Amino acid sequence: MIVQDELLELKNLGKTSVQWLHAVGVHRREQLVERGAVGIYQAVRARGFKANRVLLYALQGALMDVHWNDIDPGLKSKLLAQAEDNHSIS
Repeated sequence: MIVQDELLELKNLGKTSVQWLHAVGVHRREQLVERGAVGIYQAVRARGFKANRVLLYALQGALMDVHWNDIDPGLKSKLLAQAEDNHSIS
């Protein structure tokens, strides 16, 4: 039985990243929007998955419907700074 997963239909997200999202309780695009790229990235890392900054950019790209590599470098820097700042506080 093939189960459709709406997350797999978003740009930048593949089987592994979607499995990581499921592991942290994200199953729908709406949840991705609510929790944001930074929060989900931190949750994935906190679960011990070996995700790197590309996942952070991929999540943001999925929200923006653009390839992660096309995200403005300034936004990438801002996202990474937020992820690192919030991670050290948590």
